[in-house]
Parts: sequence; C-alpha cells; structure tokens
Amino acid sequence: MSPLVIGMGIIAIVLMVSALASGLVERAPLSFPIIFLGLGFLLGGGGLKVIEITPHNALLEIVATVSLALVLFLDAVKLQIDELRSDWHVPFLTLGPGTIMVILGVAAAAYLLVGTTPLQSLLLGAILASTDPVVLRDIVRDERIPRSVRRALGIEGGMNDIVVLPIVLILIAILSAQGSEDMNWALFLFRILILSPLVGLAVGGIGANLMGRADARFNIRREYQALYGIGLVLAAFAAGQMIDGDGFLAAFFAGLAVTLFNVSLCDCFLEYGEVTAEMMMLLAFVLFGALLSTLLGTIALVPALILAVVALGFIRPVSLLLVLQRAKMSNTARLFMGWFGPRGLSSLLLALLVVQAGAPDAEKLLAITGMVVVLSVIVHGVSATPLASVYAGRVARAQLTMAEERESSFVGLFEPDANEIKRISPDELAQQLASDHPPLVLDVRSRAHFERDEGQIPGSVRVLPDQIEEWASGKTKDRPIVAYCTCPDEASSGRVSRHLVELGFQASALEGGYNAWLAKYPVDPKGMVAIQSL
Repeated sequence: MSPLVIGMGIIAIVLMVSALASGLVERAPLSFPIIFLGLGFLLGGGGLKVIEITPHNALLEIVATVSLALVLFLDAVKLQIDELRSDWHVPFLTLGPGTIMVILGVAAAAYLLVGTTPLQSLLLGAILASTDPVVLRDIVRDERIPRSVRRALGIEGGMNDIVVLPIVLILIAILSAQGSEDMNWALFLFRILILSPLVGLAVGGIGANLMGRADARFNIRREYQALYGIGLVLAAFAAGQMIDGDGFLAAFFAGLAVTLFNVSLCDCFLEYGEVTAEMMMLLAFVLFGALLSTLLGTIALVPALILAVVALGFIRPVSLLLVLQRAKMSNTARLFMGWFGPRGLSSLLLALLVVQAGAPDAEKLLAITGMVVVLSVIVHGVSATPLASVYAGRVARAQLTMAEERESSFVGLFEPDANEIKRISPDELAQQLASDHPPLVLDVRSRAHFERDEGQIPGSVRVLPDQIEEWASGKTKDRPIVAYCTCPDEASSGRVSRHLVELGFQASALEGGYNAWLAKYPVDPKGMVAIQSL
C-alpha cells in the first residue's frame, strides 16, 4: 500500500475517531492521548505493521514541527499579560526553581538508573521537565476546581515549554559540539536567546497589525483571517530558522507580541488554530505510538520504567511542594498540583529535536522519553477525572473555606491577607440598602458554606470568590460594592474586596459576615428579610 494512501487513512482515522470518542472521553477516565498513542502502538511495527516509521521520517518531522509551533504560539496568545505584568515575579519564581529542581532530580535519577552520561542526563531532565497542556486541559476547564489552582496549572502549561526549550537547545548544542572547537558560543546564544525572540516579536506584531489594518479597510472574510493566522505562525517559525536561530522560540514570541502589543487577531483564528493544533497533536500521537512500538524494544525497559515512576510520582510532586510552601493554599491543592505535571507530546517533540540534531545516543534518549510519556499518558489520563472529582468534593465539603478558593488569580496565592480593607456593620449595610443609592451586595461565600447556609441577604448577587475577576469584567465602577461571606471565615469577603479595590471599584466587606447579618436581620430560606426586622 502506498504511503499516500496510508497517510490519508491515518488522518481519516484521527478525525473520525476523535469526533466519535469525544463524548466518551468527557465522561470516562480516559483521554485522547491514551486512545491515539494506543492506536499508534497497534498500527506500528510492534503491532499490525501498518505504519513502519523511524525517528528520521519526514512526515513525523513535519507533523511534530507544526504541532509544537502552533501550541507555543497559541499558548502565548492566551496568556493573561495584565496579571503577569503586575506580578511577573511569582510565576517566574515558581516556574524557575520548580523547573530547575525537576531537571536536576530527573537527571540524577537517569544517571543512576539508565546509565546516561552526565550531559545526556541533564538533557533528559530538561526534556522531561516539560508539562503537557493536552492532559492539563480537562483540569483547567473544570470549574469545580478553584480558579487559582486552575490558573496556576494553566500558567505552567502555557509557559513551561518556553522555560525548558532554551535549556534543551543549549544542551543539544553542547552535546553535538563535543570535541569540536569551531562552535561560536557567543553568537549561538545571541541567536537563540535574543535574536529569535526579537524576530518573533517583529513577525507577530507587524503581521497581526497588518491584518487588523487590512480588515478595517477591506473587510477581510473570517475564513481568510483564520488562514492568515496559521500563516503567521509558520512565518515566525521560518524567520527564526532563517537567521540560524530557533523557529519555536520565534513562534512563541510571535504569539506573545499579539498579546503584548494588544493587537487583535480574529477569534476565528483562535478557533481554527486550536482545531488545527488538536488535529496535528492527535496525528503526532499516532505516529509517535507507531515509532515507540518498535523503539522501546531497543532499551532496558525495567530501568526506564523505574525512572518514569520516580520522575512522575516523586520528583515532580516533591519539587512543587517545596516551591509552593509560601503559597496560601491547602496541602490537598499542593498535592493536586504536584501530581498533575503530565509528560506528553511536548517531551516527545523536544526529544525528537535531539534526533534531528544528530546528537550521540539520540534515539536512546527518545526511547527513554517515550517510556516516561507512555506511563504519564496512562496514569494522568486515567486519574484526571477521578482526582478532580475528589478534590472538588473536598472543596465543597470543607468546614472552612480553603485558602485557594478565596483567590481568583495565581499571584493572589502569594499575597498577604486583606487586613486593611474597610468593613461595615450589618446596621450600616441595612441603612445603605434603604437609601436612594444602595450598594451592590455580593454573596461571595464558598461553595460549601453557600450550600449549608439558609438564604441570602435580599438583593445580593451570588459570585464565587474565585470567579470575581470574570464577574467584574465590563461592570461599571460607580456603584459601591459590599462583599460578604460566612463568619468566622471572613477572609473571602476581605480578599474579594481588596481585589475589587485593586480593579478600581469602591468595595468594602461586611463585618461579621452572613452570620452577623442573620443575627440582626433574620432571613428565611427564600432570601426574604423578616418583616419585623425592616
């Protein structure tokens, strides 16, 4: 059978199976990476031998390159720059030390368990420090999980690759240049760390601005704007490669330029880009599965499996526990975040870069990476839905509001308590509500307290404390706001009020919370104030 027919058949399977299985994946402890990686194993040289592929296969290289470039660009476009601008040091400190600890921990384990050289071990550690946003996606979208935790994982998934990628590129260059004296390291580092980002910023900023002007003048059809966005990603990658830099870094910074310079790309591109990236990633999983079905047989499986267990079950969780000690969050949240650092397509793509560079023992490193990824895809994919349900259940049943539930942002987990926020008594609130210009009252009780308490302050608006930022978006700021939670747990209303003040609102918190209001102004379960209290 010709390669063309096989290729078209694989694409057809990816498109049809992903659509048919989407409902099952949403309801079962299953993930698309499990399905398509398993399909690749079935069709590969270790199975039915329908797809026989090598690490140097041109189709694999094209699919992997386009997938990684698209993912990096889209991750950069979706970053919330306003949040990172004000508190950039928090994700920097979290990603930096956390990533370095994972790299060093995995490198030590690899050196002891699979017999790689010190430099190869460091490279393997950097490759396996990359987290996979595909498995994290279901967690980040689950609104039962406090927003601050979802945001922390989202920032890691969106920025982790750009932290790891330069380290991988430098280590590949060192490994490939061993014994050679012709390498100009100053020029290499300049092209990788400075010139590639600058070229990406230029391509992304100018390209997006050009489309904005053309659309304003000629009214460009949405489908062509979507195609233009894909072209922008490929242009940034090509420009990065043409300067002998790195196209992936250029692609990320092209996406970052769209956000930094506040240049709007049509939402049709984000939709089309995400669909295209999804298709390419699933196709890549099939191809990598076919490759690993034969490649895993070239290494000692038991040591590689032990390395996978140690990396996923010990090094990552311990590193995150140490990094998040300063964060105001429950131990359950720390363990939850420590567990969900899945390895997946990004690690395989980075390992493929080692093969493309012709580094010594590159295929061995790819095979070891593949073993870790296979285990991660299985255990993280199967555990995502059940563990999210367990954590969400603990949040809902907590006697006191969990610290991470009070915050709407990741950086808020590191901020001091809101002690200086103005508080008003129930009597003051009652007088203000009876005036001609009453305040807007926000019920920001936690999920658990809201379910247990009876009624609400009449006229109050229910907003989850970790979703206050979404609620505040687009609201007018000329009306005073009073937030309340449940006494003795008053931290939610104080922190929400502080955040609203930072956003420019006139906000205060109800002293004593809902219980204090209830003691003076009884409320029936339907939320009506008792007549004698008016």
